[in-house]
Amino acid sequence: MNSNESTRPAFAPRRITVVGCGYLGAVHAAAMAEIGHDVVGFDVDEAKVALLSQGRTPFYEPELDELLERTLATGRLRFTTSYEEAASGAEVLFLCVGTPQAPGSNAADLKYVWSAVDNLGPLLDHPCLVVGKSTVPVGTAEHVRDRLHEIAPAGEQVRLAWNPEFLREGFAVKDTLTPDRLVVGVERPEDEQELASLYAPVLDHGMPWVVVDLATAQLVKNAANAFLATKISFINAMAELCEATGADVVALADAIGYDARIGRRFLQAGLGFGGGCLPKDIRGFMARAEELRVDEALHFLRDVDDINRRRRRRAVEMTHELLGGAVTGAHVAVLGAAFKPDSDDIRDSPALDVASTLHERGARVFVHDPKALDNARRTRPQLTYCDTALEACKDADVVLHLTEWREYRDIDPAELAAIVASPRILDARNALDAPAWIGAGWTFKALGRPRVAG
Repeated sequence: MNSNESTRPAFAPRRITVVGCGYLGAVHAAAMAEIGHDVVGFDVDEAKVALLSQGRTPFYEPELDELLERTLATGRLRFTTSYEEAASGAEVLFLCVGTPQAPGSNAADLKYVWSAVDNLGPLLDHPCLVVGKSTVPVGTAEHVRDRLHEIAPAGEQVRLAWNPEFLREGFAVKDTLTPDRLVVGVERPEDEQELASLYAPVLDHGMPWVVVDLATAQLVKNAANAFLATKISFINAMAELCEATGADVVALADAIGYDARIGRRFLQAGLGFGGGCLPKDIRGFMARAEELRVDEALHFLRDVDDINRRRRRRAVEMTHELLGGAVTGAHVAVLGAAFKPDSDDIRDSPALDVASTLHERGARVFVHDPKALDNARRTRPQLTYCDTALEACKDADVVLHLTEWREYRDIDPAELAAIVASPRILDARNALDAPAWIGAGWTFKALGRPRVAG
């Protein structure tokens, strides 16, 4: 349901603890301090806490360093590695710990959730509200609630709510301070009122306030990501048909996107999705459905995952085609290492998968990315990394556009043609101006666009 704005309580600053200061937690802690709360960010990683305490982040996210610096200066934000300090006096505790894919399984690994609960629970000797934000399998919240009631000295005065996050990397600060909706799963009207008061400055922007039960709140994030992944894989499946028939997937997406029931967003055919959310969330969703014996309901997500993986293989095949099959010893320039622009996140990066496969097949692969080079070096040291796009492309036999950073879209194709060994490019993101590149003398290929060639 949506609460009536006129009945919402006024803003009241609270003592908040954010448990887990990774990507989600660091953003949430700074944002809660920004709107006026007294916030303690807790993490067990001493190096991370030290960095955040200096107003710096261990990852790249636009606007976050500035937000941290600003809120730390107010005195409303501080970071700690002390469980005691995290629990002491906290009126609301947000669980923002990671839930990665478990090794050797599609299921979510909840060890960080249970570690946080088991270490903080015995210290909760006063009434408080614990609010889960981590993406968890449905049913987890109820188990967390029961565990807290069992181990917390305050017992059932420790209440539980769930408040799923919908952050987009590259837009996380905006998505926290002015989200497109706020969803809370609660068991008591009083908890809804407390959260509405806590979020009052955010709700003043007029976004929907959606109040549901705990089970629905846990399903929302997984369902949203499953739908987005399905939409991306749908247009990439259409790209496979376009390649077989000579059709243009970009024109196709434009045509069907005018239908208001479909919409154009997330119909960008290309290399597919990656990152730390969509892939692991849809796999975790499938695993939970299997545990609940309703796996047939989500069987289609296996095809969504398979289509996504096939796009990476197709990019490798098209690189072979551009090189006339002569991959061994070829100089391959890769533009992009992050899984998406405006991020340094390389988790399940399609770009790095393609680059690594070509390296394994004997190519000399030179990679550039505006923000993700350090992370890429640590995980794929076998590749060669370059500080500029021009350095990566110098004397290249083929250029691969694999992450759609603006600086790559703004490259002058004539300038680049002057420094490569052979002007051949694969636009695996369908983001470049194909006529401009073809006009500058490039042999141009793009996923799902067999007739766009030079």
